[in-house]
Amino acid sequence: MDSYAGMRLIALSLACSLLLGACATPSSSRPVLRQAAVQSVTPVAIEEDLPLKLIGAELALQDNDLAAAASAYVEASLLSPDPAVAEQAVRLALGVKQLPLARAAVARWQALDADATGIVQAHAWIAVAEGDEALAFDRLATLARRTAESGWRPLGQVLVNAEDKAFAARLLGRLATTERLGDSELIWVGMSQLALKLGDKDLAERLAGGAVERFGGSEAHAWNAQLALDRGDKAAALARYAEALKRDPASLRLRTGYAALLSDSGDDAGAARALAGGLQTDVTFGARAAYAARSEDNRLLVDLYREIEADTSERSGRRLFLLGQIAEIIDLPGEALDWYREIPDDDENWFDAGVRMVVLTDQAGDSDSAMTRLGTLREFASGDPHEGGNLVLLEADLLSRKSRKEDALVAYGRGLEQFPDDPRLLYSRAMLAIDLDDLVAAERDLRRMIELDPDNADALNALGYTLADRTDRFVEANELIGKALRLKPDEPAIIDSYGWVQFRLGNLDEAIRQLEIAYAKHPDSEIAAHLGEALWTKGERDAALRIWSQALEKDPESTVLREAMQRLVP
Repeated sequence: MDSYAGMRLIALSLACSLLLGACATPSSSRPVLRQAAVQSVTPVAIEEDLPLKLIGAELALQDNDLAAAASAYVEASLLSPDPAVAEQAVRLALGVKQLPLARAAVARWQALDADATGIVQAHAWIAVAEGDEALAFDRLATLARRTAESGWRPLGQVLVNAEDKAFAARLLGRLATTERLGDSELIWVGMSQLALKLGDKDLAERLAGGAVERFGGSEAHAWNAQLALDRGDKAAALARYAEALKRDPASLRLRTGYAALLSDSGDDAGAARALAGGLQTDVTFGARAAYAARSEDNRLLVDLYREIEADTSERSGRRLFLLGQIAEIIDLPGEALDWYREIPDDDENWFDAGVRMVVLTDQAGDSDSAMTRLGTLREFASGDPHEGGNLVLLEADLLSRKSRKEDALVAYGRGLEQFPDDPRLLYSRAMLAIDLDDLVAAERDLRRMIELDPDNADALNALGYTLADRTDRFVEANELIGKALRLKPDEPAIIDSYGWVQFRLGNLDEAIRQLEIAYAKHPDSEIAAHLGEALWTKGERDAALRIWSQALEKDPESTVLREAMQRLVP
């Protein structure tokens, strides 16, 4: 036990002893005098009662009254022979920026333990707070000389907490010389990181470059990569990460950072390969699968699948689920089902695996088994509105895909009886109602969503678009979509709706402008159909045909595109 903790226990013990002694009753009516007991009772003045002051300080801390705690600890430090009490008093006084209190506590700490590094740090902290550059530099330079790396750590604590960051950065620039920084790559990198936190990017770059030139280690290269990212130079960042990995190829931290940067640069396949080296875990396998799937490189996914399959380490539920997911992506539904079946029912992935088994079983043509398993999942999720709602959505989707849309509506109805006002179920039922041309039912569900959440941009947009597209209530539609757009100004679907309602209102130029913005953000077939129709109506038919042709190449089965072209093109 450290001396400070011991002091607290002594204080509490003594206080309890005094309270118990005051309340004790003699065992008989005959007075008994003990010389030792008489000699041990010595009255203590309140201002000199160390245990009482320590208890008061701790109570103030518990109440989060840091100023009162600092004052009480300073008073206690003047009575206590324990330097730990004085150290705590210093930290609290500095924390609440009570410099006179801090000076008193530092003086007491120095009297009790003159060689403590923390005393030098406290003097530096006070000097920095007061803006005394000469004294602050002297104290910080002394800190830097103390025991190599540990001397720079308390120096960094002082500077990073300074209110005047420019002043702190200027001090760091004077202190961080080659001679003082010495032969530790970590110190050079750490001080470069500190410079960046203080807002001095030039100093951060200089120290980081010096670390690469002087040491050339993985830490220096990795930090230079981060700085390159900070200034927007992805090419330099990639090169630095590559150099770092050459020096420490087993570092998961470096591989993860390099992979993230590659993915951000558009090279998801490269990101997956970057994680392939070194020790493989469920986390790295999962990340590689995600990158490979985004890259749409089927060969990469197949190779990863076979690698995970051949791995002899224990297969957790997480790994079995990952194998099932990859098997689905590479079109091995039978194998995916087998992996999902292996997941035990007490594993956290069991429910999600069961959902995938329902989908795969239904796709295989065994709808009865799929619905039976869905019932099992429903029993499991009976107390969970989120998972229960997901199962309703799944059932309705399976029914809709089989053109049993009326049955799907019934499923939504049952779900909403069990989970009233679930916004996911209301929205999905509304979309199905629109598909069935029941605009009254759709509007009822969407308006209920808006009643529950007036700022639900998706519901506002869906109702507004429906009114613009399927009725002549254009003014009302414009108001709904306008509100949705204010809530989500960068959402392509809402911008498309806004452009479409402008078209319906006859504002062709504004419609084309908005639809072009939406199409640039998300060039899907429905937006292309709207933009093409607006251009065609304005007489820009070549442009319309070009947009439609581009969209058809990407989505040749698009019914909305074909309907627009059949309706407009002679």
